[in-house]
Amino acid sequence: MRIFFAATAACLIAAMAAPVALAQDDLAAKAGQDSGARDNALPGAVNQGPFDKSTWTYGKTFDAPADSAIWNPVKLKMMRGEKVTGGTVFAGTDPAIYCAMANAGYDFIWVEMQHSSKDWEEVGRMWATCPHAKAVPGVRVAYTDEREIQHALDAGALVLVVPTVDSEAEAIEARNWAFFPPLGRRSNGGGQAFGDAMWGKVPGGYRQTINDNLVFIPMIETLDGLQEVDKIAKVEGVDGIFAASGDLGNFTGYKRDVGDPDYERVINMVHDAAISASVRLCGPLSWKDRPDFTCFQAGTETGAITRGVKEELGDLVDTQGKPEVGPFASTK
Repeated sequence: MRIFFAATAACLIAAMAAPVALAQDDLAAKAGQDSGARDNALPGAVNQGPFDKSTWTYGKTFDAPADSAIWNPVKLKMMRGEKVTGGTVFAGTDPAIYCAMANAGYDFIWVEMQHSSKDWEEVGRMWATCPHAKAVPGVRVAYTDEREIQHALDAGALVLVVPTVDSEAEAIEARNWAFFPPLGRRSNGGGQAFGDAMWGKVPGGYRQTINDNLVFIPMIETLDGLQEVDKIAKVEGVDGIFAASGDLGNFTGYKRDVGDPDYERVINMVHDAAISASVRLCGPLSWKDRPDFTCFQAGTETGAITRGVKEELGDLVDTQGKPEVGPFASTK
């Protein structure tokens, strides 16, 4: 009997200590009355005392399950230090062309939005046509911008490349638009990325796991970016930094691939920043054998078609007939 009463008392004490679940109507502010919510917590609240954003304890609603595994194959390879390649879709907007590139053997497809006239509706249509192709959807947005980055991610991008990142502050801003709270401030606005046809059925849920699966790569292209490359590489959320081979020449005034010591110096600066920050080092595919580079941008869809046709035809390539007259006549 003594054991029974002791157990009953323990249960009562536990029940009194547990937060009391109240109906929404009991918690909602009364019509026409100041609720005092800024200074006073509601019954059972985790966050007590006056509201202060700096001390706010973020809730558990969107936590990834404890046993969550990485489902983005590019993220997985990068975490392992393996080499990844991105094929570039530059001019194309036809979903059939995109899907052919996405199933050609790349790890991700770098859809070009910085130097292309495509719009997000066209990009979203391409990604939705073959969302589970061999290569995952990736994009280089035009610049660090809430609209650009959130359009890309809501449409389904799993690899985000941001060009001309000039400072640690800009890298943080880009990161903030890319990641959901508490790491960033991406808005939970929906889009096809959330749908079952894309990532809605991933293990653990898209909203809960995308922060762990998104690949975020700032590009170092300018003298300003070089000045802060060490800080940029260490921004939380950065998976790799891209040594922009063309624009590092454009912004420094020295030419790549000729053994120029000034050019090589700036590439080595990006290299050193990546090594120091323990993030991946990215560059053009022509650098696939350069020490410590593990992620690469390959050529465009038009180049891939040309290379593929040459390989397919072998010695029959460019053996067209040469009439003596008409528009196809040889000019030589």
